[in-house]
Amino acid sequence: MRMLLTLALSLCSAVAGWAQRADTNFDPTRDVGLRYEKGAVVVGVPPGAHLKASFMAVAKQGGPGTLKVGPLPPTPDQDELGDGIWHGQVKIPLQGTGLSGTVTLAVTYQPCTEGEGGVCYPPTTRTLAVKAGEIPAVKPAEGAPVLPMGKATEGVKVEAAPIVPLPVAVAPSTPAPAPERSGLMLSLLLVFLAGMGASLTPCVFPMIPITMAIIGAKGGGKAKGFALSGTLVLGMAVTYTTLGVLAARSGAAFGAFAQKPGFLIPVSLLFAVFAVSLFGAFEIALPSGLAAKLQGDGTRKGFGGAFLMGLALGPLSAPCVGPVIGAVLVAIAQQGDVWLGGLQLFVFALGMGVLFLVVGTFSAALPRSGDWLTRFKQGMGLVVLGFAAWNVRLVVPEWTNFALWSAVLLTGAAVFGAFESAAGLVAQLRRGAAVLLLVLAVLLGIRATEAALSITLLGTSNSRIADGDSANKGWLEQDLEAALVKAKAEGKVVLVDIYADWCAQCKELDEKTWPDASVQAWIRANAVAIRIDTDAKRKDLATKLQIRSYPTVLLLDAEGRELRRILGFQKPGTMKAWLEGK
Repeated sequence: MRMLLTLALSLCSAVAGWAQRADTNFDPTRDVGLRYEKGAVVVGVPPGAHLKASFMAVAKQGGPGTLKVGPLPPTPDQDELGDGIWHGQVKIPLQGTGLSGTVTLAVTYQPCTEGEGGVCYPPTTRTLAVKAGEIPAVKPAEGAPVLPMGKATEGVKVEAAPIVPLPVAVAPSTPAPAPERSGLMLSLLLVFLAGMGASLTPCVFPMIPITMAIIGAKGGGKAKGFALSGTLVLGMAVTYTTLGVLAARSGAAFGAFAQKPGFLIPVSLLFAVFAVSLFGAFEIALPSGLAAKLQGDGTRKGFGGAFLMGLALGPLSAPCVGPVIGAVLVAIAQQGDVWLGGLQLFVFALGMGVLFLVVGTFSAALPRSGDWLTRFKQGMGLVVLGFAAWNVRLVVPEWTNFALWSAVLLTGAAVFGAFESAAGLVAQLRRGAAVLLLVLAVLLGIRATEAALSITLLGTSNSRIADGDSANKGWLEQDLEAALVKAKAEGKVVLVDIYADWCAQCKELDEKTWPDASVQAWIRANAVAIRIDTDAKRKDLATKLQIRSYPTVLLLDAEGRELRRILGFQKPGTMKAWLEGK
């Protein structure tokens, strides 16, 4: 019996060791299946791994014709960063126009392994050679976002790696279920309401009766007024739909970049500038000469003139509509869905054109501009400022997040009149809401101070502020050379945490492992700790340190020689044992 027990324990240890080696030796090219089947590119990962949706893209490399990609299937799960992920395999439908010969497809994906030891690999691009005749043709009258599948494909060749067996499919390749359609309808409703809100801005609202008079819609009867104003709205829709398609077309190559700090931070700063403009600090306007040419000096009668006026209203309304539509365009570019991008901006134009249709049809008199219009403009500025803060939530420290939202709420308190006298019930209710925003802004400001200085000012303290966010306090950032000098002076080793902003397992390591008291105690006594982003900030060290996945944790001696490394997220006990060399 003792021999059998010993043998069983040995087998268990061997199996556990083999599983650990399997995870460690996962190869983002060899172990990810890639093939073309029934009108779709199929990408698959084995159990214990997943694919991130934000980096998934298919593009045609050269040759005649055009390729229509997508839409991507819905993601049933999310990682620690809130990004959608697929397990098993995902099918990306394709359609083509004017393709011939052999079509070379560039397929980009990002795999991550899961559990203890799980890592994320940088986005990988591989190629597929597919016969043009096997890619379904674009149907001339397509009314739904779900693309049809073609015949089974033969003669497909994978150029980057051999095809490996794929696990059972978990991502649907059938038409989207009702919840997906509900999500689409909700997004379109929100975009439509954003368009209606844009028509109430000071750049558009006062132009409505003037525009209707220019194109001859007023005074010509309801039918003619409706037709002319409808033609004008159609011209607006052409302008905005073109923007949506261009944003989505760039999404395949732009989606991954749009998730990184180098894009998110400048975009957020730009929207902050837009918001300040909407608050009335300064005006963003087209040059007077260009505005005059777009608007014209005389009347533009007839349907052709109405259509041209609709085309021109896009750039004319840019000072106020730009901040709103910019947020929509960023979302479209990150999704990379051409059909959905064009549809969303078309619906935005319809929402913006509602008042034009009403005035053109019924010759309705619009309410006068006044204080309500100014407050509405400031309210839109507050929404744009909130978008700027939300946009960088994953790429800045948590104390910065608290500080940004404190600034947004403080601005909201000013917009709603917290510092103004209130006469009348409505004004007093508005001021009450403003005071509430002011109180919340102060509380978030205190939380920002607590997180930045690792102190407690309120009666209770958020555990992530006390532990998780202070776990890396005292760690060096990016400067490996300085860490080596310090380690040599103090007679310690160098603990290097290699991370990337898009790596969910890196965030798990920050939240669950580094805050552990025993791990922190070992680091303080034995190591100089440093965090290095070799994906974006110190690319020069990626090759030198032989980084293939994230997170990677290294122990170096004071001369920079590697003592040992461990890959992926590790629980505190495992990390402590590894640090001690056990």
